[in-house]
Amino acid sequence: MCSVIMASGSEYFNRCGPKYLTNIDWNNAHHRRSVSASLVEGVYMLEEDRQARRGVSQCVAPPWWEFFNFKVVNSLVDDNDKSIFGAIFEYKPSAYSYHRSMDRSPRYVIAFRGTLIKLESFARDLKLDIDIIRNGLHHTGRFRTAIKAVLDLVSVVGSSKVWLTGHSLGAAMAMLAGKNMAKRGNFLEAFLFNPPYVSPPIERIKNKKVRHGLRFAGTLIKAGIAFAAAVSDNHNNSNGIQDSSFAAISGWIPCLFVNHLDPICSEYIGYFKHRKKLEDIGAGGLARLTSQHSLGNMAMSAVGIKGIDTSEPLHLLPSANLTVNLYPCQDMISAHELHQWWRPDLNLNCSVYKYK
Repeated sequence: MCSVIMASGSEYFNRCGPKYLTNIDWNNAHHRRSVSASLVEGVYMLEEDRQARRGVSQCVAPPWWEFFNFKVVNSLVDDNDKSIFGAIFEYKPSAYSYHRSMDRSPRYVIAFRGTLIKLESFARDLKLDIDIIRNGLHHTGRFRTAIKAVLDLVSVVGSSKVWLTGHSLGAAMAMLAGKNMAKRGNFLEAFLFNPPYVSPPIERIKNKKVRHGLRFAGTLIKAGIAFAAAVSDNHNNSNGIQDSSFAAISGWIPCLFVNHLDPICSEYIGYFKHRKKLEDIGAGGLARLTSQHSLGNMAMSAVGIKGIDTSEPLHLLPSANLTVNLYPCQDMISAHELHQWWRPDLNLNCSVYKYK
């Protein structure tokens, strides 16, 4: 007989969820962000309920979506470990909730959880985290399940009312799905919380001059490697092909939410700021070239580490609506937590970066 594991306080929506959002205004960025994050938390709780063998009356997951008038229409299950890694939510607004902001509301939201430190799923999640570092997430069975779900849904209802969202590993999954859809001309609204950026966390260096110097040096190295690769390929225009691919998805502007103290995602801040700085000094061509290449992936491939795909790094984006949480955090763990994104008292800095 399987024992039932009771939920801890942090898993209950009534204790730590954004229950103050009793009237959702879809024109409000804070409301859209908070609801999206809550749905991702719901996916975490779906898998925790499954692993804890909780019955219907003991499940803690449903309030995370039911409070906002969503329902689960499908759970996404990893073929490898049978864990729930995502869910498709359908918005079912009540009669009294209809107002003008409904034009901004989703009809469906596809949400993906991140790494869950639980016995039945941790090994698989950790392997996928490594796949992100190796730029191989697109080769995994979990992503094939995810992109099929996205493609199937969009083929039926269209792209204008389908949202993508995810946290950490799940944000990488949603980002990859969004990029794939953008290549097909479908620009899905996306809310990506603490998405992994595969790079040393230069943004955490306090000395501004050192940060700038390291980034500029990295830019020159990437430009040199990219040029050398083009020459070795007998001028086969591979860089032109990649530039065309990068530009093709530039109209997709996902919402990225990063914490400046989170080493997993904070480098997005420097990535976009440095690119804009290059553009401002007239080095737009250099910015376009180097923003498509990952120095980490290049280095791992150059030293002979097998299985590194350098063709199109997952974490690099041409455009984004970047929101940085400047609210003080106790440590790096809290800086990476999903719960921060529905706090009503956040200190946020928002910038929109468009590929030129």
